[in-house]
Amino acid sequence: MVYSKQLIIKTEGYCHIVKVTEHVQDLLRAHPVRNGIATVFSRGSTCGITIVEYEEGVLKDLQYVLEKIAPEDNHYEHDRLQGDGNGFSHVRSALMKPSISVPVVDGELVLGTWQEIVFIDFDNRNRDRELIVQIVGE
Repeated sequence: MVYSKQLIIKTEGYCHIVKVTEHVQDLLRAHPVRNGIATVFSRGSTCGITIVEYEEGVLKDLQYVLEKIAPEDNHYEHDRLQGDGNGFSHVRSALMKPSISVPVVDGELVLGTWQEIVFIDFDNRNRDRELIVQIVGE
């Protein structure tokens, strides 16, 4: 069985982090799968998905490190060619990943005690972002 759902997430850009674990759990509750895999995919080249402890210190640390690795005020060829000023967001997105997969065992997401699935918007503006959640299993 395959179940899919589109989510629209309102974001603020600039490394805005949004917890999406509950959305995945909602789809799993609506379409019970005993064993399988849940995938969350972000459509866009200036965003990403990861798993973190959703705690203020960790979130700030992640934002800080991403700013150090791909600073907003760096020179990016993308900005020169496209003029949209979001070269940093494309680089950050490439360093992260567009999707995450989590096993489903006995009808539950297999996440550690503090693990949460999060969406990160790296772009330089607020917007509505599209995520696809898909659960495959028996």
